[in-house]
Amino acid sequence: MFNNERYNRNILVKEIGEDGQKTLLNSKVLIAGAGGLGSTVIANLASVGIGNLGIVDNDKLELSNLNRQYIHKFDNIGKNKVKSAKEWIKSFNTDINVEIYEIRLDENNYKDIINSYDLIIDCFDSYKSKFLLNKIAVENNKTLIHGGVTEFYGQAMVIIPNKTACLNCLIPDINSDAYVIKGVISPAVSTIASIQSMEAVKILLAIGEPLTNQLLTYDGLKMEFKKINIQKNPNCPLCNQA
Repeated sequence: MFNNERYNRNILVKEIGEDGQKTLLNSKVLIAGAGGLGSTVIANLASVGIGNLGIVDNDKLELSNLNRQYIHKFDNIGKNKVKSAKEWIKSFNTDINVEIYEIRLDENNYKDIINSYDLIIDCFDSYKSKFLLNKIAVENNKTLIHGGVTEFYGQAMVIIPNKTACLNCLIPDINSDAYVIKGVISPAVSTIASIQSMEAVKILLAIGEPLTNQLLTYDGLKMEFKKINIQKNPNCPLCNQA
């Protein structure tokens, strides 16, 4: 049984109701990254009552993270982010089961992690990690909710293996090793992460229209959203191999 009062405003939404809330509480979501995007995704999913959250990240909390990674406390600087995130979740919502993976995800260690999750949310902050996660998701038939943000700008899309375009379809020739630290402002991060969270709820409940074969872009300076239609690349080596 769950606390109806805690989730009352969810249950009042006709597309959710008590049955939908039970579905959310039984769902399992893996959050890849506990930094800026991950902080808002974690807060949103813990609030809405996703009952089983996995968090993978090997970074430690730094002072420069706190302009956007607001679930982490100042006192936790130097602590691994997944431990700090679990601490926050447990203080906020005791209904949530949390598994943490204090590792850098790679092609040798992911299988024992991803198998039990219904979907994966990409909250990584480097091209290399994002494209690796895309490869892992496509090859293992796991729905992936991509998000990326820099400065005032961001983007999001949903990838369903064998059905929709993946990151490689979108950017086939990117140098995934390229990584330049850029500035980023918290409202832009929270905006994209909230979109990712909404997509997760929609997918888990099979409601609405997910952002498949569409790249949603956000320009915070103009306060402008655009949807760019994309297609599965028939020559994508990743999709075709999968």
